[in-house]
Amino acid sequence: MTGSVDVAALDDLVDGEGTAFELDGRRVSVVRLGDRVYVVGDTCSHEKVSLSGGIVDEDACTIECPKHGSEFDLRTGEALTLPAIRPIPTYAARVLDGRVLIDVGAENDHTSAPEVSP
Repeated sequence: MTGSVDVAALDDLVDGEGTAFELDGRRVSVVRLGDRVYVVGDTCSHEKVSLSGGIVDEDACTIECPKHGSEFDLRTGEALTLPAIRPIPTYAARVLDGRVLIDVGAENDHTSAPEVSP
């Protein structure tokens, strides 16, 4: 599957938390930080643990694995702290007319502020 998938209304996502979704066979975590959304693979690269329940640091733009504390950059997927050493995938996302759209065609490192359709 390629293209954008509408996953939720921005207002339905809790600010400062991750929410898990299944998209085209991939489990992702959608993290809302104000009017921005970041989408990362939902599985820690150190162990098979969901990141959606992890602590989100809005100032650092990171999510922490709830099991062993590895932190990942929400913008790039980079593993910032041990025990994880491998990055997690990131996906392009945007908010359009209050809806969160995720581009599922390829992993990348994009995030977008809200857009308003013409």
